[in-house]
Amino acid sequence: MSVRDIFESMDYGPSPEGAGDALAWLVDQGDRFGHFIDGAFTDPGEGFDSRNPATGEVLATLTQATQADVETAVAAARRAQPGWEKLGGKGRARYLYALARLLQKHSRLFAVLETLDNGKPIRESRDIDIPLAQRHFYYHAGMAQLMEAELPGRQALGVCGQIIPWNFPLLMLAWKIAPALAMGNTVVLKPAEWTSLTALLFADICRQAGLPKGVVNIVTGDGAVGEMIVNADVDKIAFTGSTEVGRKIRAATAGRGIALTLELGGKSPYIVFEDADLDSAVEGLVDAIWFNQGQVCCAGSRLLVQEGIAERFHAKLRARMDKLRLGNPLDKCIDVGAIVDPVQRDRIAALVADSEGEVYQADCPVPNGCFYPPTLITGLSQAAHLMQEEVFGPVLVSTTFRTPSEAVQLANNTRYGLAASVWSENINTALDVAPKLAAGVVWVNGTNMFDAAAGFGGVRESGFGREGGWEGLSAYTRPEGKAKPVKVIAAYAGDESEPQPVDRTAKLYIGGKQTRPDSGYARNFYDKKGKLIGQAPIGSRKDIRNAVEAARGASGWTSATAHLRAQVIYYIAENLVAREAEFAAQIDRMTGGRTGTKEVEASVDRLFTYAAWADKFDGDVRSVPMRGVALAMREACGVIGAFCPDDLPLLGLVSVMAPAIAMGNRVVLVASEPFPLVATDFYQVLETSDVPGGVVNILTGCHADLAPTMAAHADIEAVWSFSSSDLSSEIERGAAGNLKRSWVNHGAARDWMGAEGEGRAFLEAATEVKTVWVPYGA
Repeated sequence: MSVRDIFESMDYGPSPEGAGDALAWLVDQGDRFGHFIDGAFTDPGEGFDSRNPATGEVLATLTQATQADVETAVAAARRAQPGWEKLGGKGRARYLYALARLLQKHSRLFAVLETLDNGKPIRESRDIDIPLAQRHFYYHAGMAQLMEAELPGRQALGVCGQIIPWNFPLLMLAWKIAPALAMGNTVVLKPAEWTSLTALLFADICRQAGLPKGVVNIVTGDGAVGEMIVNADVDKIAFTGSTEVGRKIRAATAGRGIALTLELGGKSPYIVFEDADLDSAVEGLVDAIWFNQGQVCCAGSRLLVQEGIAERFHAKLRARMDKLRLGNPLDKCIDVGAIVDPVQRDRIAALVADSEGEVYQADCPVPNGCFYPPTLITGLSQAAHLMQEEVFGPVLVSTTFRTPSEAVQLANNTRYGLAASVWSENINTALDVAPKLAAGVVWVNGTNMFDAAAGFGGVRESGFGREGGWEGLSAYTRPEGKAKPVKVIAAYAGDESEPQPVDRTAKLYIGGKQTRPDSGYARNFYDKKGKLIGQAPIGSRKDIRNAVEAARGASGWTSATAHLRAQVIYYIAENLVAREAEFAAQIDRMTGGRTGTKEVEASVDRLFTYAAWADKFDGDVRSVPMRGVALAMREACGVIGAFCPDDLPLLGLVSVMAPAIAMGNRVVLVASEPFPLVATDFYQVLETSDVPGGVVNILTGCHADLAPTMAAHADIEAVWSFSSSDLSSEIERGAAGNLKRSWVNHGAARDWMGAEGEGRAFLEAATEVKTVWVPYGA
C-alpha cells in the first residue's frame, strides 16, 4: 500500500470534547434558572425545558417570563441608565474590557455550553462564535473609551429592548449588548427559547465583572415575551430573526418615536465565474451553506455557477458533500452537527420533499435524531419556492448563468439583500460585480467573514441598520438635548375667486416635465390679506405611481460620477441666485413674513454644501484581523419619497432634495402643504440646470392623503417626513410592507436655518453602507 493509498483510506477517529465542566455549571445552578434582573437571578418559575438537540437530553429548565417580569426588568434598566451613562465612556470601557477578559477566561465553558444547547459543532463554537463575541466586547470597550472625543454631541438612547435568535446565541448577544453598553444604554435582552443557556452564563459573568445592577437584564421565554418587550416602555428595539416577525415589529413600533434596527432573513447568492479557483470555491461553499447546519441568515444558499463549468463544479461539489461528517457536535472531527430542534428539522424536510428539482443528498451516515444531511437541489426555475424563500437549513439550490450581467440579474432576483459571495480570479470581474449586488455585505473569494470593525446588515427585506463599526454605534445614540414640538402650519384663507389677470395654475413636475394632476383638481392659495395668489394641483395615488416610475427610470443618475452630480447641484444654485429676488418676494407673499431673502440665501448655501459633499462623503477601509481589506462603501438608497417641511417652503425642499440627489438617489418630493407654489416655481430652476428627467419629481397636495400610498409603495426604498402634519405613525406602519427605511420627525421640530438643517445626518439617511471583503495573498 502506497502512502497515497494510506492517506485516501484513512478515516477520522473520534475526538470528543469533555462536557463535564459545562454540565457541572448547570448542576451548580440547580438545573433550573429564573431571569437575571437588577443584578441577580430571580427564583425559578414555571417554564420549559432546554434540550441538547443532538441527544434530546434535558439540560435545564428555564422560566417563562410574565408581563410583570418584563416590566420589572425594564424598570430596573430605567433606574440604572442615568448612572451608567454618567460614568462616561472611559468608565464604561473598563467594564466592557472586564467582560471581554472574562469571556476569554471562560471560553471553553462557553463553547461547550453553546454546542450542548445549540447543536453546532464544537469547532465552530470554539474557533468562531466565542472569539468573535470576545472581539465585540474588546472593540466596543475601545469605542466607549473614544466616545466623548469622537462622537461629540451624541448621547445614549436610554433603555434598549433586544431580541436575539437561536442560531448564534452568544455572538448575537455580543453584537447587541456590547455597542449598547458602550454608548451608555442599559438593556433588557431576550434570548431564543431554544438556546438561552449561554445568555444566562453571560449574566453570571456580569456579576463577576461587578457590572452595576440593572445595566444588563435577561428574561427568558417564547415569542410572547419578545412581544412584551416590543410593547414595553423602551427607547429602542434591536431584533435579529425572521423577516415575518421583523415586519410585525415594524408595525408594532410605528409612531412611538423609538429607534429600531432589524437584521432579518436572506437568500444570499454564491456566484462562481468560470475563471474561479474551483477547488477553493467548493471549500468556500461548504462553509457558506453547511456552516452551522445552514442555520445562518447570510448562508450562501443560492449557487449561481457559470454555464461552462457548471457540470464540473457540481461534480466536485457532490464529491465534497460525500466526505462531510455528521454526528455528535462535541466531537472535534465533526463537520455538520444537529438541527436546533425537531420542529425545525421537520420543516426543512417538508420543504425539500415538496421541491420539484433534482435532489442530491450527501452519501454519508446520518445519525438518528435531529440531524439532516447536506442537500443540493438543481433544475429549479427562478420562481420556484426554494429559489426565493429562506430554508434555514443545510439545503443548497443551484442554477446557471452565462454572462456577468445575467449573474447580477439572477443574484438580485429576490426580495432579500443581506449578503453575497463572488468567486473569480479576475479582480476586474469581482470588483465590477460586487457593487452591483443588492446586498449589505459582499465577500470576494471568501464567505462568512465577520468582524466588530466592519458593519453587518441588509437592504430590502433583510432589514435595516448595521451592527458593528462606526455605523453600528449610530443606532444606539441620538443628538443631545430635547427637540421642541413642531407647530402645525395652515395655509391662509381667502374668498377671492377667478378670473385672474394671469393664470397661475401650477402643475406637478414628473419625469422632467410639467404634468397635470391625475385627479384633475387644484386648490386655491391666498396671501395673508386673503388675496388669491394662484392654484396648485392636488396630487393623488396615480401621480405618486407616475413619479416613482420616472424616478426608477432615472437610474443612470446613481451610476453617474459624484463629480458630475456635484456640478449639477452647483448649477442649480447658480440658477437660483439669478432669480433670488423673485423667489424671495414669492416666499414673503405666501408665508406672510419678511425672511424670504434670508431663506433664498440659505437655500443657495445649502446647495453649495451638498455639492461640496457629493464627492467627499465616502467610505473607508476597516481594520479587520485578516490579510485583506474590508471596504465600507457608501451607496445610494435608490428612490426616496419625502414630505418636505411646511414652514420654510424653499429651504425645506432644498434641504431634503440636495443631500438625497448628491448621494445618487432619485426623489419624489411632496412640497410644503400650506405654501406649495414656491416649489412649483423651483422646478423651473431644475429645468434649466441639467437635472436629468426623473431625478427630482415634485408633487403638491395634502400630506396626510399622500402618506399612506408613499409609505406602502413597493418601489420606494426609503420615506422621509418633516411635515408638520402627524404622519410618523402612518409612514412607519406602511413601511412594514417591504421593510423600507423611514426617517420621520415624530412631531419634533427642526431648526432648518441652523446646523440641524444640514450635515451628516442627512447624508447617512441617504446612503447604505455596503461592506465588501477582499482577501489577498499569493
